[in-house]
Formats: sequence, structure tokens, C-alpha cells
Amino acid sequence: LLCPCLIYGAYIFLPFDAPLLPTISARLVYTLRCAVFATFPIVLGMIVSGISRLCSSALEPFGELHREVEIHRTYVSQSIHLFILYFFNMAVLATYLPQELLKLIPLLTGLFAISRLIFWMSYAIGRSFRAFGFSMTFLPLLAMLLWNLYGMFLLEPENLLS
Repeated sequence: LLCPCLIYGAYIFLPFDAPLLPTISARLVYTLRCAVFATFPIVLGMIVSGISRLCSSALEPFGELHREVEIHRTYVSQSIHLFILYFFNMAVLATYLPQELLKLIPLLTGLFAISRLIFWMSYAIGRSFRAFGFSMTFLPLLAMLLWNLYGMFLLEPENLLS
């Protein structure tokens, strides 16, 4: 319930517009540039994971991990998987959106990055608190997937394979 409200409020009140992108290749490059910002929480997680692994008292590198190291490793692994799903859905979404709605691409990228950081903080607090951050990541991803399937099979079925 919070994600659509955040996206709508940012869409209405943030004073920027997407550049004019008439071709599909320009839209994909724009999506790729926006997706770079979504990798920030993942890279930050890798850095923190490496530092926590160096600072842990484990003498065996392949031994059992401490809880702190395991939290960061799991966060990075899950974030990479979700980023791959996010990026491919965002690339397909950019090809179907009309020009006036391309402002959603950077907004969804920002929502992904912020929700991954919220998930990371809540996962560090306790495993039972991580549902909020995960739902802020997963539900927009699910909405993009449903819109992409709707666009591919119902809006433009004749261009499905072209």
C-alpha cells in the first residue's frame, strides 16, 4: 500500500521529466543508466560484507560464519538476484511505456535502492522485521512483471517476437 503512494507522490511532486526518447535503443540506454544507481546498495553490501569478514574472529576462511557475516552475505546474494529480475523487467517496461510515463524508470530505480537498504537494516535488527523491506522490493517487481505480461500479450501481441 505504501509503494504506490510513494511512486505517485514522487511522480506528481518531483520537478523532473524524462528526456525525449523516441527509439527503443535510447530507452534501453536510459534504463541501463538508471539501473547503475540501483547497484549502489549491492556494492555497499559487498564492501560491508568484506569488511565484516575481515574483522570476524574466524581463523578458517571456509569455516562456519558468524551471524554478522552471514547477514551481509545473504543480503548481497538476495539483492543480486532481485536486481537481475528488476533490471530485465525494467528494460521490458521501458519499451512499452509512453513518453510521458518514462519518468517512472528513475522513480522505480530509487524505490528499489531505498527498499533494499531498508531490508538490509531491518534484516540486521531481526529476521522477523525484514518483511517490510522485502515487500517494498518484491511487490513493485511483481507489478512490473504483470504490466509487462499485459503489454506483451494483450496490448501488442503482433509485436511479441519482433
